[in-house]
Amino acid sequence: MTREERFAVYADSLAREDPAWLRELERESQEAGVPVIRRQMQDLLRVLLTMKRPKRILEVGTAVGFSALFMSEYAPDCQITTIEKYEKRIPLAKENFRKAMREDRITLLEGDAAQILPGLTGRYDLIFMDAAKGQYICFLPDVLRLLPPGGILVSDNVLQGGDIMESRFAVTRRNRTIHTRMREYLYALEHDRELETALLALGDGAALSVKKDIGSS
Repeated sequence: MTREERFAVYADSLAREDPAWLRELERESQEAGVPVIRRQMQDLLRVLLTMKRPKRILEVGTAVGFSALFMSEYAPDCQITTIEKYEKRIPLAKENFRKAMREDRITLLEGDAAQILPGLTGRYDLIFMDAAKGQYICFLPDVLRLLPPGGILVSDNVLQGGDIMESRFAVTRRNRTIHTRMREYLYALEHDRELETALLALGDGAALSVKKDIGSS
């Protein structure tokens, strides 16, 4: 076991107890082979939600709804909009929202985020990116448009199992397009004059970005 793996196990052992229904949904999802946000990402989101107290959250990538429900638990006064295009998971997410009685606070938009994001209006205090990794760079212009100064963008799973740190030719051919696009995305986050970004080595990597108020600088 590597040092990073040992740390993850240790951090998980210290984690606070979440509501039983949330932990049960996490277990069921994992047993069904549906990826859910890792415990370290859960910890990060919990801190950010407590600090920011967002009123509106946008999530790109619902899966079965675990992360949206997790955020709703720690941002109780918030309205969450979440986007999912995988048809088999949409009914499961809706049922999970219904069972948790969060249908009035979580709105699920069905379809491709590339088509839905341009039609969204208003501002979102926190945007959580957890969809197809090769599409992050395509979503970024609309994400920045929807994020107000002081708004937070959290991008999950940006290290691609460590592939992102390798040469393009060191990854398998089928992963090279995603590798290229993710590197473009991370470069854009780090060099966009509107953002301050930190790359975090937690889980499979995360990027934490805050939008600056350029007009007042």
